[in-house]
Amino acid sequence: MAEDPRDWEIETRAVRGGMARSPHGEISEALFLTQSFAYDSAEAADARFGGGPGFIYQRFGNPTTAMFEDRLALMEGAEMCRATASGMAAVQAALMGLVRAGDHVVAGRALFGSCRWILTNWLPRFGVETTYVDATDLEAWKSACRPNTKAFLVESPANPLLEVTAIGAVAEIAHAAGAKLVVDNVFATPIFQKPLALGADVVVYSATKHIDGQGRVLGGAILGSEALMTEAYKDLLRHTGPALSPFNSWVLLKGLETLELRVRRQTENAAKVADVLAAHSKVKRVIYPGRPDHPQAAIIANQMTGGGNVIAFDLGSRAGAWRFLDALQIVDISNNLGDAKSMATHPSTTTHRSMPEAERLEIGLTEGWVRISVGLEGVGDLSRDVNRALDGA
Repeated sequence: MAEDPRDWEIETRAVRGGMARSPHGEISEALFLTQSFAYDSAEAADARFGGGPGFIYQRFGNPTTAMFEDRLALMEGAEMCRATASGMAAVQAALMGLVRAGDHVVAGRALFGSCRWILTNWLPRFGVETTYVDATDLEAWKSACRPNTKAFLVESPANPLLEVTAIGAVAEIAHAAGAKLVVDNVFATPIFQKPLALGADVVVYSATKHIDGQGRVLGGAILGSEALMTEAYKDLLRHTGPALSPFNSWVLLKGLETLELRVRRQTENAAKVADVLAAHSKVKRVIYPGRPDHPQAAIIANQMTGGGNVIAFDLGSRAGAWRFLDALQIVDISNNLGDAKSMATHPSTTTHRSMPEAERLEIGLTEGWVRISVGLEGVGDLSRDVNRALDGA
């Protein structure tokens, strides 16, 4: 009797999950670089368009993309995954599939700048309102609910100051209000946090980050139960077309093979770099989910199995932050994260630039904050680079 892949360890799922070999028996998954597919007969085409097995058109599905979706679903513990062309395509589709004109969304106020833009500027065009809350305040979630509330959205850990939300508790509040909880799990990755197991309804990823992890391609993913994915997203994704290309699917599929190894080493490095930062006199504050002084350390211990590779720290002013960034010799200045290469950014002037200053201050994002995504370089080299840059800041 064949083993159920759901019984495999996550390392095995990462390497073997979703494998669908062609008759050639290739070891590396095949790249099906095709727009469309042929049918043996008109009757066969009719059957496939009627819902029968097989592929029709790249916008609807592709064998390489299907392998990526199946593998990520196995790693996440989800019944179904649908891939998208970018992380923001995944976020937008995840929300649009749950709401319609007249509905209401509740969201944690600590969000990536583009996510805030969708909620503040895009959804209102379709008659959907959003209330922002302190995601760590459970009473605030309850108070924000209305009879027409249909979706909750939270990042945990949140970008850029790594605020962590009690996902299980927020899920209970959402469900009591008749709403679905969408969790952006990018910073934690499928390795360190399982929102669906904690009660979330939908998980979204920017696969551009850790899943690729090597600065090559864009991608996104939406995961959930088969019933919800079919009801909320099948037709939306089919007809609006935010499809992930087969080549990008293949790159991300190969990225999943080493995700666990990369993320664990990055996390080991990040813990050491966080200690270096915390020990330096120029640093006013360090926030890292792997440290006991994180504001939500008790929640982290309950729902995460690792701190991840992203650190936030405050140098007191924009001038200090910029001096630090400009003095780095190994770490790149970049707005990306989750890469094999370490990267640092000044969120106020890059990733969260589109947020009005008042909203940035509301989440505590003053201009002295720097976000660093720790990579796979030697941690001794990274520590020296960070210390040297701090000395010059």
